[in-house]
Amino acid sequence: MASIIASQAMISGMFSIVYQGITTRIMPMFKVDYTSIEMRTQIYIATVNWFLLISVLYVMFIFKESSNLAAAYGLAVTGTMTITGVMMTWIFLLRKSFCKAGFAIFVTCLDLLFLASNMLKIPHGGYWSIILASIPLIIILIYTHGQKRLYESLKPVPLDKFLEQYAPFYQEAYRIRGTALFFLRDARNIPPYIVNTMFSNKIIYQDNIFVSASILDEPFGVKGFFRESIAEGLRVFEIHIGYMEIIDVEKVLTEAGIQESVIFYGLEEILTKNFIWNIFSFIKKNTPSFVQFYSLPSNKLHGIVTRVEI
Repeated sequence: MASIIASQAMISGMFSIVYQGITTRIMPMFKVDYTSIEMRTQIYIATVNWFLLISVLYVMFIFKESSNLAAAYGLAVTGTMTITGVMMTWIFLLRKSFCKAGFAIFVTCLDLLFLASNMLKIPHGGYWSIILASIPLIIILIYTHGQKRLYESLKPVPLDKFLEQYAPFYQEAYRIRGTALFFLRDARNIPPYIVNTMFSNKIIYQDNIFVSASILDEPFGVKGFFRESIAEGLRVFEIHIGYMEIIDVEKVLTEAGIQESVIFYGLEEILTKNFIWNIFSFIKKNTPSFVQFYSLPSNKLHGIVTRVEI
């Protein structure tokens, strides 16, 4: 019974941590399945589940007996306690809660003593804790640095320069009836796929809406609203999401009165000879995009591919 409870706690904890990593954009957007119509926080992430299964089977094969796990377990626990203490101290200092920060520093110092004593266990199996922990850490580092490099390589167009070209083009071009949504990270910088779709491919609708989603510092709360119209036939809709929220983007759009005809989003084809960026390219190809992650209607989705060299 204790093993079952512990395994369920580990699985639920991993799902929650990975989902928060996804929503805060430090981890790839693994496919998330929602398993309850009543509790939106009840989720299943197949990639995480299979990773846990493989890891557990491998650990069982390596250690064979629970008594042999003591070294790896002790290092993992004390390492987690130390990291938690450091993060608590950092948060309290940022909030200028100096009394709480002082207590957190004291606790962290104790954790460091435990961690230092457990360093002796590294040659006796503790190194497996480091190896297993390094896998998600490497993924996070490659993904965050790759996303930054990709954004710089795409060279987004500033909004004011985009509007200079958009205004005359909207007046002269043939406009398709209906509403088109364009997903982007920040409406102040227009990604190349929107520029190419509108001006190169001459695809422009009567009503064009830029949709951006941003993660709030607060854990809960979902708010969708229109900003002021930035040009004729062009509006910006922003969605603010609490970092622990699991939202239905389509529902937010419908509640705002948006009845879209088509949804455009950008896809990047990465060309590189660098080994690290090849790993990043593999991650991007095998994880869903923003619109796929939030389960938007597939019959309305149109992905626009942009080839990028990094």
